[in-house]
Amino acid sequence: MLTTMSAEAMQTVEATAEVSGIQAFFSDIASSFHQNFIQDDRWLMLVKGLRTTLLITLLALLMGLVLGFLVAIIRSTHDKTGKLKILNFFSKIYLTVIRGTPVMVQLLIIYFVIFAPVKINPTIVAVLAFGLNSGAYVAEIVRSGIMSIDNGQFEAGASLGFGYAQTMIFIILPQAFKNILPALANEFIVLLKETSIAGYIGVKDLTKAGDSIQSVTYEAFMPLIAVAIIYLVMVMGLTKLVGMLERRLAKNDKR
Repeated sequence: MLTTMSAEAMQTVEATAEVSGIQAFFSDIASSFHQNFIQDDRWLMLVKGLRTTLLITLLALLMGLVLGFLVAIIRSTHDKTGKLKILNFFSKIYLTVIRGTPVMVQLLIIYFVIFAPVKINPTIVAVLAFGLNSGAYVAEIVRSGIMSIDNGQFEAGASLGFGYAQTMIFIILPQAFKNILPALANEFIVLLKETSIAGYIGVKDLTKAGDSIQSVTYEAFMPLIAVAIIYLVMVMGLTKLVGMLERRLAKNDKR
């Protein structure tokens, strides 16, 4: 009887200890969450960092689209007509250098070398660096879309009395844009993630906000996990939108 009672007592003690351990774990998590985000309204740092990240991404994307389309038109025009040799030469150098070097190295060179003598907002430098980098990849995406259009479309434009430029603007580019839209959307997702290195030049983006919280609380887990979750949610949302876009385009092609 004494042995049975002792076993039951031990089980009770173990169960109590387990419950206490679970309670202590969640208590530590709650305390860490409060210290990292609630105390002194540190969550606002993440909000401001997210705003900066989205601003850099959107502006760099716009710059990349404009630059990429220009380079793609120059390259495809040279491939199809043999014209614009000098512009095509410089375009090839631009594509080779940008696509052949890491984006972080480009960011550091632009900030610490090119703009070293000038006092400039690091956010502007980040937009320029990521815009130039994105433009090189957009250029190849757009060029592949243009080259995928059958030459008969150019002949159709000529039969309508269009010149090369008019044919490119009104016939070729609309068709090419439809084909490359999913690839451009994926480039936007890649660009969003690449901006996480902007903190290397002092930009207070989302990742830098997590580092700032960590430097105050001396805790790495909560801030970094929060930053990772925010990026993950954004990327998952954009990936979902890209998937919907691809399905819609596929349905339109079947009609």
